[in-house]
Amino acid sequence: MSIVSKKPSNQTITRIKAQKNKEPIVMITAYDALFASLFDPYVDIILVGDSLHMSFGGASDTLSATMDIMLYHTKAVCKGSKHALVVTDMPFGSYATPEVALKNAIKVYSQTAAHAIKIEGGKEKASLIKYLTENGIAVMGHIGLLPQSVRAEGGYKVRGKTKEEEAKLIEDAKALEEAGVFSIVIEGVVRDVAARVAQSVNVPLIGIGAGVDVDGQVLVWSDAFGFFEEFKPKFVKRYLEGAKLIKEAVNNYANEVRSKKFPTEETSY
Repeated sequence: MSIVSKKPSNQTITRIKAQKNKEPIVMITAYDALFASLFDPYVDIILVGDSLHMSFGGASDTLSATMDIMLYHTKAVCKGSKHALVVTDMPFGSYATPEVALKNAIKVYSQTAAHAIKIEGGKEKASLIKYLTENGIAVMGHIGLLPQSVRAEGGYKVRGKTKEEEAKLIEDAKALEEAGVFSIVIEGVVRDVAARVAQSVNVPLIGIGAGVDVDGQVLVWSDAFGFFEEFKPKFVKRYLEGAKLIKEAVNNYANEVRSKKFPTEETSY
């Protein structure tokens, strides 16, 4: 297996924007210093996603993640990341108004070393995002399927299936670009529609379940590496059967402890 590290220079907002139509952006989630340090040499962006509340908190959706939870995990990720850009998901309820959003974004900047925040929503969030960017906050947008809106929208539904939905996605992307975002996540969107949305703006569009014709990809690490077993979304490719390997290793450990094969002479003082 060949291991190729990305360039050692620290990733920046400017470099991310410059990758549009040039070099695909690699983005993955992380929630602690250990895994952030493992991912850091190979990715451009580490997202401290509110998905942690589903993958590791056992919740049915992301809505119960709080600002304090996100700050705690962001601090940990920043300690493990030396080169990648760190982006923090703003949790549900943390950006209800421009003033509340700025207050919480300032907490992210003052209490962690994160480079940017991510906010879900399209045109309706443009004025709020503009308020943040005008006050020195770097913002990543998020359009298409919005996990924080699943209860209101009746579940996880693929977007871009009609001309009306396509027009709205393009309108949303342009509004966010005008508001000053440096990049946009597009989730759960038909491939050819996502491609046209990417072509409609000058900021990178990073896909998740949106096909290959965008400016980069993001996956939740526990999905990508097979640690989350309850279900596998269609758009996920498993690069490792992590849960299977862990179960086998723990079983071996338990068997050796019970049979007194561990510790051995060489692992004893």
